[in-house]
Amino acid sequence: MIRVYTQLEQGSQWLQRYQGSKPVFACVLGFTDTGLIPGISAAGATPGDRQYTCLADAEFLYNGVRSHPRYPLPPLHAGASPVFISRAVVEALNIPIYLFNAGLPQPPVVPTIDLGGTPAKCLSAGCALELKTVQHLLEQGLIWGEKLAKTTPKGYVIIGECVVGGTTTALAVLTGLGIAATGKVNSSHPICNHAQKWEIVQAGLKQAGKNNFSDPLQVVASVGDPMQIVVAGMAISASRYGGVLLAGGTQMLAVYALIAAIVKAYDLVWQPMQVVVGTTRWVAEDPTGNTVKLAAEVGSVPLLATQLSFALSTYEQLRAYEQGFVKEGMGAGGACIAANLTQGWQQTKMLQAIESLVDKYLASFGQFFF
Repeated sequence: MIRVYTQLEQGSQWLQRYQGSKPVFACVLGFTDTGLIPGISAAGATPGDRQYTCLADAEFLYNGVRSHPRYPLPPLHAGASPVFISRAVVEALNIPIYLFNAGLPQPPVVPTIDLGGTPAKCLSAGCALELKTVQHLLEQGLIWGEKLAKTTPKGYVIIGECVVGGTTTALAVLTGLGIAATGKVNSSHPICNHAQKWEIVQAGLKQAGKNNFSDPLQVVASVGDPMQIVVAGMAISASRYGGVLLAGGTQMLAVYALIAAIVKAYDLVWQPMQVVVGTTRWVAEDPTGNTVKLAAEVGSVPLLATQLSFALSTYEQLRAYEQGFVKEGMGAGGACIAANLTQGWQQTKMLQAIESLVDKYLASFGQFFF
């Protein structure tokens, strides 16, 4: 149920090391006005919907199915929110959940650790965040990465994310760090909107041209989002104590590249052998991107992916994943990797758990919100 796509030996050793270990699940929430650009993301059918995607996903991840949610899951053009996958796993395995607000326009309605960040402006302006905010969020990430790691001795920390428009800020940060990422990133669309992303990234980098990109924090300040720097800090410090599973695709590859640049620029200690990127098969094998080649461009990072399939699901909203919709989010791939590592879940068990949650949802609401 888990395939290693890059750095095969290192990735296999990581899986062996944490077989049967108990994880904790952290999800870092952030916002960028980039996600409001028409057509940039499918994580919400309209820009208005996308303003609340993160809040709705966080509420569902924490509470599961509840009557009268403050933020109902937003409508999508096709598919179901990946939070169904994440919630099914953490609920069944009783994995502790920690939600972090790295920078949202308004706070979630479920318990969340506020890191004192701000939402990012659209990256096209070349001034997404204040540099002092990025510096503050890095420090917060370093503090909380250690705290999380110490809650699971001999275990590992899963770090997921929710940032609508985050694959575009990922492309921007990767490019700003000097990594050839054009045409290789993924998206929630069935066919990645590479041209649109690249046009926005070029505009942002041009506007930020006067900035000193030898400082990776300045790259984030210019064209990034608040989640990226928090997760980078968390992974650096958590790796000193145990394993780290960066649960995502393109966005977490950008975070890994950011980590490598930060530790070099600021002479920080970390344990790269403890860190892997874990995603879904739909991302790793997306024919409209090139995740595996991007991982190779980023460096010596093991790219893992759950082999979960929705091809035989009874729900068309889940089968849509097989047509390239949604693909990943809210740490979904990492959660499935953990289910296999911790409890030996295989395809049938995973699908049953996810569909059982969908059944429960429909029994409560009668229809999908999306």
